[in-house]
Order: sequence, then C-alpha cells, then structure tokens
Amino acid sequence: MPASPRLLAAAVTVAACLGATAVPAAAASPSDEAVVSRGVTIPVFYNPPASLPAADGALVRSERLPLALSLPGLDGPLPGRATRLMYKSTDSNGAPVAVTGAYIEPSAAWRGAGPRPLVAVAPGTMGQGDQCSASLGLQHPLLLNGKTLSVGYEILAMYRLLAQGVAVVVTDYAGLGATDRLHTYVNRVDGAHAVLDAVRAARSLPGTSLTDDSRVALYGYSQGGGATAAAAELQPSYAPDVPLAGTYAGAPPADLAAVTDAIDGSGLAGALGWSVNGFMQSDPELRPIADAHLNAVGKAALKDLSTMCVGEALFSYSGVRSSTWTTDGQPIGAIIRSEPLLKAFLADQRIGAGRPTSPVRVATGLADDLVPHAQARRLAVDWCAKGVDVTYKSVALLPLGNSLLNHVTPLLADQGEALSWLTDRLSGRPAGSNCTTLPWRP
Repeated sequence: MPASPRLLAAAVTVAACLGATAVPAAAASPSDEAVVSRGVTIPVFYNPPASLPAADGALVRSERLPLALSLPGLDGPLPGRATRLMYKSTDSNGAPVAVTGAYIEPSAAWRGAGPRPLVAVAPGTMGQGDQCSASLGLQHPLLLNGKTLSVGYEILAMYRLLAQGVAVVVTDYAGLGATDRLHTYVNRVDGAHAVLDAVRAARSLPGTSLTDDSRVALYGYSQGGGATAAAAELQPSYAPDVPLAGTYAGAPPADLAAVTDAIDGSGLAGALGWSVNGFMQSDPELRPIADAHLNAVGKAALKDLSTMCVGEALFSYSGVRSSTWTTDGQPIGAIIRSEPLLKAFLADQRIGAGRPTSPVRVATGLADDLVPHAQARRLAVDWCAKGVDVTYKSVALLPLGNSLLNHVTPLLADQGEALSWLTDRLSGRPAGSNCTTLPWRP
C-alpha cells in the first residue's frame, strides 16, 4: 500500500527533530581534487568534467543521495528516494555550464489526474559557497562547524509536495555546488535555464515513475521566485519541450535596482556582495568598475561573502551599509545609477518584459520591504498587460519591525495555498486569472 500523506507528514515531523546534522571541519580530502569551503569538503561529485554534453539538460552524472530527514516505510523510505544530479545547462553568455541538483522519487502515490507530475523547485537565497547548495542541504539540513552555517529550509516545501505524491527536482543553480565557478546570484537567465534544464535532467533519469505525459510545474520564493518567473518567461523560446502546467513565483526580485536599495543596511545586506560577485562572474567588463569604486573593506567583504552561506552572512553582515565598502562613501545603488554599464546590466535583469504562455501565480507580502512589494506587484501588472493568465495574491500581514521577518513570514503564511494552486494545475484544473481585479488589489 502506498504511503499516505498523513503518514509522510508525521515522518517529516519526526525526522526533522532527528535530522539536523552538525558537520565537523573537513578532514583530509577524499581526493586531490576535492574542494574545501569553510571547513566543509565538497564531494568530488560536484567537480565538473573538462567537457560537457551538447544538449541542455543532458545528465553528466548521477548517484544516490542519502536524505538526512528520512524514515523507513512499507513501500520504501519516507518521503522517497533521492538522486544527486549533475546536468548541462547554458549560461547567460551562451556558454555551457555544469549545474548540480537532486531528484526525489516520492514513496506516496499521486492521487490527482494523469501520471505522476514533477515540480522543479528553485531555492531561495542559500549563499554563494558551494557548501550552501540545496542538494547538499538534503543530505545535511544543518551545516554547522564554527566556520559555516547553512539551513536547508526549502526542505519543507519539497517534503509537502512529496507527501502529495509529486516528484521533485531541485536545482543548485550555476556555480552553487558545482566547484568550477562562482554562483551567479539572481542572474535571471542563468537561474531560468538551470530550472528548466533540471526538468530535462529529471525526465532523462532512468528508473523513475515520470512519463512523457507527466505535467510539470515550477515553485520558487525570493531568489527562487525570480528564477521561476524568469523560467516561465523564457520557457517558450529556451525549452519548448518543457510545457508548464503552472508557475509559482513568490516574492520575486523582478527589479534588482529596487531590491538593491531595499536590502542595503538590512539583515540580508550580505546579498549585495553576492550580487556584485555574481555580476562580475557573468560580465568581466564590470570588474574594473567594481575595482574603481570598492575600498579595501568592500573588496575584503566580497571575498569573504563569496564562500558564505546565508546563515553566517546574517550574523556577519547584518545591518551593514554598502557606503562603508566604497571609496567615496556612495551606496552601491547610487553607483549603479551613475555607471551606464552597471545600469544597463541591471536593466537587462528586469523580469516582466517577456510573456509566459502558461499560468502563473505571483504572491507578495504587503509589508515586504526587503524584496519590495511594489516591484513584485509590478511584475503581475506587466504580465497581465500582456494577456498572461495571472493569479495575483497580496499576502496581508502586519509589519513585524524587521525587514527579514517581513520577507520570510509571507513564505510560510502562503505556502499551503501556493502548493494547492500548483497541485490543481498538475491535476489539469484550469487556473483562471484575476487580472481584471488587479487595479483594485493592493
């Protein structure tokens, strides 16, 4: 008998109490090629080969991935069996890139219409060190060794989907996990391609219950919401072979210029360093501009952050103003507005210029002042103007006096409704749209 969602939920609850893993500082590397990041040895699996397959989404390698939060069940481990993946994608410069991630085959039966569906999960902000990747988070939900602090918080959404019998594939994004390059944080093209190619990789993995008729949906919040929103826009041109039943984009950073100003001096100020690092990884022409404007403190912060996870960044850089990183005391947002190349780069990152051809659900907290509500709402407005089937949800919660809490709380408050909306799409139910009432919605 397939495992019931209620039994799976109980398993997740019990396992969550048992599965937090304190990882000691890395011992000797398993091979001469192993990378150590902040005391954590990155498995050699994450080292990309010298050459990659030609096809986007093609599997480079795979191996069994032990889930830390797992219990035995009558029909296999709960919530399922996991496989670590490396697959080929294409970055924003048109170059091949190896991306890692994980696929989880659920033990629960899918009780909706059609064959077992698949959801690609785009993680929220994890950091920039390879040890922060979501696939490693499935194996080590808590990385804590005195040098790094990473929490696999996306496990909650993934396990809720698995409990419904939905297969899950999660991407680590370009350069997060794979050890050959720096993670291009919030790069819309890199993120979108990594999400769509994760679907292709999961479909090609042998031994799964997925079929050619399995419906596909995307789930993401914050950085993940930006990645899924961008993926929905790019899917018709980049991945027409990956038709989407629906996309959830929660708190999407659609306008990075607005987000840059909002996070400066916030609890998540370290994300500014990840952004600048990622921009220079994507476009080396931006490096001389950064070198000219950053002082010694700023350059040291960017180097420090390049291997950090979100946990230690919250402790080390909370409340930091980017004006302390620059030679003339200007904040990074002002420098972006004064430098044509930087301004053009961020303008090209804007999400909303494209047109998804499948239903989307955009959710944003009214009190969110970290990934500002207004720019997320603007994304819904832009898509509605293009005739997209948009379900817009403004999450009304009282301001909590902290920008990070204002941003994170809507994720938890809306997650159940968001997942229900996705599973309805995966069952073939029409989405509809509330675009006609959007002008009267906050």
